[in-house]
Amino acid sequence: MSSFSQTISPTPFGFFDSEPIFQAESDAMVTFVKRKLGDDVLSVELTRKEIWACFEEACCEYSRLIHETKITSELTNVLGLPTGSQDFTNKYSRQTLEFLLRKAEPYASEAFVGGSNNATLGYFDLERQRQDYNIYTELKNVKDDTIIYNSLPTGSKGKLKIVEIFHFEPLAAQHFLLNASNVTNFLATNFNYESYVNSTIFYVLPIFEDVLRRGMLESAFRVRRSNYSYEVLGGNLKIYPVPTTDLQTGRLYVNVMPPTNPLSPNAYGDDSIYGISGPSSFPLGNIPFSSINQPGRQWIRQYTLALCRELLGLIRSKFQSIPIPNADLQLNGEALVSTGREDKDKLITQMKEFLANMTHAKLLENDALAAENLNKQLRYIPMPLGKSITIG
Repeated sequence: MSSFSQTISPTPFGFFDSEPIFQAESDAMVTFVKRKLGDDVLSVELTRKEIWACFEEACCEYSRLIHETKITSELTNVLGLPTGSQDFTNKYSRQTLEFLLRKAEPYASEAFVGGSNNATLGYFDLERQRQDYNIYTELKNVKDDTIIYNSLPTGSKGKLKIVEIFHFEPLAAQHFLLNASNVTNFLATNFNYESYVNSTIFYVLPIFEDVLRRGMLESAFRVRRSNYSYEVLGGNLKIYPVPTTDLQTGRLYVNVMPPTNPLSPNAYGDDSIYGISGPSSFPLGNIPFSSINQPGRQWIRQYTLALCRELLGLIRSKFQSIPIPNADLQLNGEALVSTGREDKDKLITQMKEFLANMTHAKLLENDALAAENLNKQLRYIPMPLGKSITIG
């Protein structure tokens, strides 16, 4: 009888055929299955290739269950990565915040503090005694004086979103903050600072205090120095108050954001939308049989036996009975099918219950519970000679 390595196409798919450990296990699996199904007493109508096919299916089923747990734990860390250049099988990937950052991009865009959508700076030519201006027909791009809405790509035109309006062309704001260097220069120049050196106390302040002060000044300038306002009604921008003098006319600058397309790669060439999009594109392959530990191999053996028992039942179910002299031989096909399927369901249920406790979230929860219980236990440890210090 030929062995696994001497057989041409021993398994249907050949996922593990080249592994020496799988080849040796396959030959042993034939003996294991036949003896468990009573071949020494009554012939088992299974060929070697049928048993090897069940063995390969059991290995694939084991890989599927393990990978489902991996996908549950690590999908958020790989979304957007290229699908064809990496394989995450048997690899422990690092945690990232890419999923959370991408979820926050729309809020950053709305607040105009980042995000993935670009804004366009345009302007209106204000006119005397005119209060209403159309956003879609009159708003021009500052770069080439063309109508912004007309320059949008075909198929992506939609509602323009006004992000910010300026009373003048936006420039980098500069404020003379009351920082240490300004104080020193001012005192030294105007008040003979040197004479007060011995009686003056200076404090070293963090940089963020200047940053906060600058934000405060910018907000104060917007509120206290401006008596202009606007209102958007449909496609019209209404200016308050109505321009009445030449000083109130000129250009009114407006930052607008074109309609966003969730499938657009964006202006900076983001190709992550073509990467891993979900469980179906997570790059995972079959787990090599040589890397599976002993508990995993034992599960595979039991699942192979259940598959073989079901297959043998299906074969025997083709004949309800076999006529023999003076009687009929009754076959147990239906019982074998029922038992095989029950064994399969039990094995899968046990594996899923075990793997449910192996996700990253569950492992963190178990570690936190263990640390909490340990902390409680340490509180009851007596201090030897009153000199030991316990934390808790």
